[in-house]
Amino acid sequence: EADIWREGRRKQYHYLSISEAVLQVFTGLIYIYVCLKALGGAFGLGNIAQYVAAVTGLSAGIRGLISLIGELRINNIYMEKTIYKIGKKFRKAMKDYGLIDDGDKVLIGLSGGKDSLALVEFLAERSRVFKPRFSVVAAHVSMENIPYQADIEYLKNYCESFGVPFYHVTTSFDPSTDKRKSPCFLCSWNRRKKLFDLAKELGCTKIALGHHQDDILATLLMNLTFQGAFATMPPRLYMNKVDVDIIRPLCLVPEADIVEYAKLRELKKQIKNCPYEQDSNRHDMQKVMDLLEKMNPEARHSLWGAMTNIQSDYLPILKDE
Repeated sequence: EADIWREGRRKQYHYLSISEAVLQVFTGLIYIYVCLKALGGAFGLGNIAQYVAAVTGLSAGIRGLISLIGELRINNIYMEKTIYKIGKKFRKAMKDYGLIDDGDKVLIGLSGGKDSLALVEFLAERSRVFKPRFSVVAAHVSMENIPYQADIEYLKNYCESFGVPFYHVTTSFDPSTDKRKSPCFLCSWNRRKKLFDLAKELGCTKIALGHHQDDILATLLMNLTFQGAFATMPPRLYMNKVDVDIIRPLCLVPEADIVEYAKLRELKKQIKNCPYEQDSNRHDMQKVMDLLEKMNPEARHSLWGAMTNIQSDYLPILKDE
């Protein structure tokens, strides 16, 4: 019943952006001012009809302004609930998987999407907690030969608003070097290599990526389907060749929560998205996830639990040679 009520409130009160709020409040005040002037004029002239119209308009303007203030308050409540909901899962992941150690310097891989932008805020706020003590920097890697585009100035200002230093580096790759691999894989791998180099240069001990729970479950299904392996992206992975840990602090957060967060925060989208993002197996696997959740609303929790509930007695075992 509570969920039905909340959904009804969402439909009744659309999320009001800051710019919309300012415009509507300003318009409302002008309307009230005009009505007051009309009221004064009508009173001075003794025009009863004009007086009644001015009073009616003034009453409507005041009611509209009160209603707008109430809507802004509801938006603020939704923001607080969304931040709390994501923060709770973020802190649980940090604790359960030991993602941060005292003295760490964390490099955020900032793609410019909603997930990595959310990660900047939550890691920046967490770094101000007494224990563990760690610092945060962020970097965006531009791929020269892939026609997507991010607003670098926006990313820089966004990071600096949370006290996070921002770096911008560029790289490229030659798709002809390995035609067996998709452009998505080659782009991701080469950007990752650039992050490794930057992390070493800056003395970072961890690289934080914005993968959420949907990403991790989609990877699990992709590996089962295409690789015949029960594997996915772990919350923490040590890369011994570069002596750095990759961490995923949003690993317990569903994408739907981050979509809601991005809408409330009015996060700016990339100027131009990657042309390959709709053609990947990952995009198709999300449709499979949606179908599973229609069959069982708790499917994501079952899949997540399955990764730590391997019952080997009920799985095929090869006979020793």
